[in-house]
Amino acid sequence: MTKIIKTTILALLVAGLCGWPSGAQQAQQKSDASKAMPSSSQIVLAQWNEIGRKLIAMADDFPEDKYDFKPTPPMRSFAEQLLHVAGSMEYFTAPVQGKTPSQEGENPPRATYKTKADVVAFVKKQVEDGAAAIKAKGDKGMADLIADPESKQQIHVSDLAYGLIEHSGEHYGQLVVYYRLSGLVPPESRPKK
Repeated sequence: MTKIIKTTILALLVAGLCGWPSGAQQAQQKSDASKAMPSSSQIVLAQWNEIGRKLIAMADDFPEDKYDFKPTPPMRSFAEQLLHVAGSMEYFTAPVQGKTPSQEGENPPRATYKTKADVVAFVKKQVEDGAAAIKAKGDKGMADLIADPESKQQIHVSDLAYGLIEHSGEHYGQLVVYYRLSGLVPPESRPKK
């Protein structure tokens, strides 16, 4: 072989080896990829906890003397909205745990939760119970089939969770209106400190 061909082959080999990631670089790339890709149950849990955090913040923040505010007489009060959304969460948690939702159902009576502290504690408990159920199911359990408490149809655990997350988001949006009609700014809409 001529000297030029040998030099070219050597240069290509060196260039190829220099561009090849080392074992440490490959391990770092795998580590970065695993950090960037949460598992299916982690995704559901993060969304459940995020809407729960927003609802708890509102429950904690809204003035107790306005808890029975209703935009119009036939509507639910602020407290009744919170009780409804939290009560509905049990329609996920109970079936996932192999239980039947409580007798109170999705509209726990305001008379049972008389104070702001009672309502806040109930909302927190329902969010925590749902998060615990998601964690207990884990990734494999997200694909399990369970009976939807209302339709009685078989549905994946993840689909039931997403249904309740969406429902909770809808009521969060309604609660924002209650804030605005009361002349208040919801916690999520305030400038961050």
